[in-house]
Amino acid sequence: MFDLQTPPEPVQEPPIAGLAAPAWDLTVGLISATVQLDQNNGDATRRVGTGFLIEAPRPDGSPRTVLVTAHHVLAGMAAPEARIGWRVEMPGGGWRFAPEPLRIRDEAGEAVWTRHPERDIAVMEISAPPVFARAAIPLGWLASGDDLTAWQVGPGDELLTLGFPRGYSSNTAGFPILRVGRIASWPLTPIESFPVFLLDFPVFPGNSGGPVFWTPAARKLPGTVQPDHPFIAGVLTSEVRPSDEPLGIGLVAHASFVREAIALLDATDVTEQGP
Repeated sequence: MFDLQTPPEPVQEPPIAGLAAPAWDLTVGLISATVQLDQNNGDATRRVGTGFLIEAPRPDGSPRTVLVTAHHVLAGMAAPEARIGWRVEMPGGGWRFAPEPLRIRDEAGEAVWTRHPERDIAVMEISAPPVFARAAIPLGWLASGDDLTAWQVGPGDELLTLGFPRGYSSNTAGFPILRVGRIASWPLTPIESFPVFLLDFPVFPGNSGGPVFWTPAARKLPGTVQPDHPFIAGVLTSEVRPSDEPLGIGLVAHASFVREAIALLDATDVTEQGP
């Protein structure tokens, strides 16, 4: 997440919408749940990050849409309002980019999101347009350490990631750019000992906060277990850059920490509601 010169948006046809059984449709489902977050700096630059939506029912079972991103994406936006990049389907199958204000700080300047106490992860309840609320990814798709072990997820496996590198989208409708990388570290679990893992792909400003996930469109090593549904493996938080020379490797925080952050959000809700 850095200050960026606002780039021109490349003109392409928008991707096909929908969520069905084929692997590409499962991938499109995750594309539909991923949004651009940005804020103008007032000097012809903007700060850009990526977020994605999770359907995380409240403790009483009522529906709730939760925005997930990297904590530093929101913390680096000083103004009380950011923008969230909604997209609207038009008659005839076209799309248009329709960003709206997103309140991220209260009148006292305090953050309205909930931060994981140890990881670069932030969550906040939002009011999403119905089409985005329906596109939100089920909470059960956030993989735990036990899931990764059972599915034999390990080095060399492909994972997909979505984001807005250097503020670019895949088209004028504001859809994220899909990229692929391979798990580049071992072991991945137990998560308590290995809270982050490495993904071999070039990371750019604007990718932070994007989901790192698996669907059947991604390859697994021969002889390993094929999961029975897509899963979110983690959140891209940064690139690995020990010096001025980038290594082309991303740092991913495990999805279990998103679950923990949502649990903190639940605890805050209960406290605010009182006994």
